[in-house]
Amino acid sequence: MNYLEKTLESYEQYVNPAMARLFRFMGLATIEETAEGIYITDNTGKKYIDCLGGYGSINLGHSNKEIVEACKQQMDKMPLSSKILINSKLAELCEKLAEITPEGLKYSFICNSGTEAVEGALKVAKIATGKPEIIATKGGFHGKSLGALSATGRELFRTPFEPLLPGFKHVPFGDIDAMKNAITENTAAIIIEIIQGEGGVILPPEGYIQNLRDLCTEKGVLLIVDEVQTGMARTGKMFASEHYNIKPDIMCLAKALGGGVMPIGAVIATEELWEKYIEAPLLHTSTFGGNPLACTAALKTIEIIQRDNLVEKTAEKGQYLLNRLTQLQEKYPTVIKEVRGKGLLIGIEFCKEGLGGMLMSEAIDKGLLVAYTLNNEKIFRIEPPLIITKEEIDEVISILDTCFGTVAMFAEDL
Repeated sequence: MNYLEKTLESYEQYVNPAMARLFRFMGLATIEETAEGIYITDNTGKKYIDCLGGYGSINLGHSNKEIVEACKQQMDKMPLSSKILINSKLAELCEKLAEITPEGLKYSFICNSGTEAVEGALKVAKIATGKPEIIATKGGFHGKSLGALSATGRELFRTPFEPLLPGFKHVPFGDIDAMKNAITENTAAIIIEIIQGEGGVILPPEGYIQNLRDLCTEKGVLLIVDEVQTGMARTGKMFASEHYNIKPDIMCLAKALGGGVMPIGAVIATEELWEKYIEAPLLHTSTFGGNPLACTAALKTIEIIQRDNLVEKTAEKGQYLLNRLTQLQEKYPTVIKEVRGKGLLIGIEFCKEGLGGMLMSEAIDKGLLVAYTLNNEKIFRIEPPLIITKEEIDEVISILDTCFGTVAMFAEDL
């Protein structure tokens, strides 16, 4: 039995047999071996352009040498925290987050993932207000742990685990009147993605985000902005909320915060909302959260984004990619319904649902890694590392052009 078959057998026996079958069916039965920049190399030596970027966690490319080296140096000193003595890397990171996030956000709790950041944000909102209700949006994705899942707006993931946490309501994304009608005297917070990533790269209607901020202020309701996928320069701003010039009360970060090297998340809130945690600092803790190794990766990540002007470069390259994809939409109107996005978070909506799986198989065969969004299988997400060059974007477009041409021949039969 060769290396690949042994690994697939281990998946079937000890991970999940359905996952192994899916890998085989989708033509993904290959092992990722090494990765650098925008490329992943499998066990056969085949190279793939990664246009999924670990669902937005690989903003600075795979195996970024500066971040890896910084982590190696920290490994030699102290990778994890004693949790008893003062952690200087934690203090440094929290100070830096207060510096780069929207005005008013000050205190941070550092955790290990996006879903943990959302859990932390929900707890801050509830303890700060003393109120039980949270309003979220349909199509939104906030994670799959119990509290985060209660906020996630897709029944496919929610129903098997019901009853979930009480007090959660879901209203249509972009409908300010529905949001206003859902608020009661018991509402603690509204949680929202500025751009719905897993929902299909759904952009908010004109004025919606500003009106939502005004509504929260008027009603005394906290605004939690989930920037787990859109943060760290992904949309052509350091944070997507900056496109709309709003100040969240609470912000969730993760994914790209670790530079594609270490898992790390953060919940950041205003000073007044942290009062209960100042009174009782052990109300919310994490054994691994805020460890020196992860904080080192995050600090180096922020340094590189700022030093290399990746916010501005991402906005420029994102517009270039959007324009090139729009040209493909015009060329293949029976396949592509719409192209949309901000920065290097772009969604391609297909005319028919069955086209996504076909395109994914074609693209992977030609060395391009893409996938449809978790909450909408008609949408392909293009989310490459921010370091991708215009020449590499042209290569991606060339591959997609070929794939769309193949898929177009079958579009009318689906």
